[in-house]
Amino acid sequence: MGSSRRVVILVSGRGSNMEALLAARLPIEVVAVISNRAAAAALPLAAAQGIVTRVVPSADFTDRIDYDEALRQVIDEYAPDLVVLAGFMRLLTPGFVNHYRQRLLNIRPSLLPAFTGLHTHRRALEEGVCVHGCTVHFVTDELDGGPIVAQGVVPVSSADDEESLGQRVLAVEHQLYPKVLQAWAEDRLHWVSPERVILRAEQENFPRVLWGK
Repeated sequence: MGSSRRVVILVSGRGSNMEALLAARLPIEVVAVISNRAAAAALPLAAAQGIVTRVVPSADFTDRIDYDEALRQVIDEYAPDLVVLAGFMRLLTPGFVNHYRQRLLNIRPSLLPAFTGLHTHRRALEEGVCVHGCTVHFVTDELDGGPIVAQGVVPVSSADDEESLGQRVLAVEHQLYPKVLQAWAEDRLHWVSPERVILRAEQENFPRVLWGK
């Protein structure tokens, strides 16, 4: 994946979205995968593909600001053009977020601005919504806020439970995140204001809304 577009991926767990990004063979260079947990299953998966892995253990810190500063120092060793959150289970401090302003991307298992916070699939079912999904957005210091890039949508069935709905949303995440990274690598994301980003030259194979099953 040789390219001048350098990406650092942050993970905390199994790394299924990281796997989807790596499997897509995007025109980017993943220069490091970093976790706050040494036991994260994503780390050996990345190492098996020859990618540098690092751990900055959050358990070693009692102060969020101190942790984020330590994490920032490690990330910046790799001079990334983009930092990608792929199941990184930390609330990031404003100083960290602002350091990577317009360079920090996340995928969220809800159709923002709906269902911020935890237990999104359960809450979607409890509210009786007809559609649910995921959102790729740039991160700001507002919880689950920030400019939306694209969304993946699935219909909600009367037969759904939290697990079945979550699995269908995850399948769409694995399609959507690589498409957004592809668009970013091709300079097709355009900032029209600090609060809004648009996709240049939307194509049939990647509209801003991706419909799943």
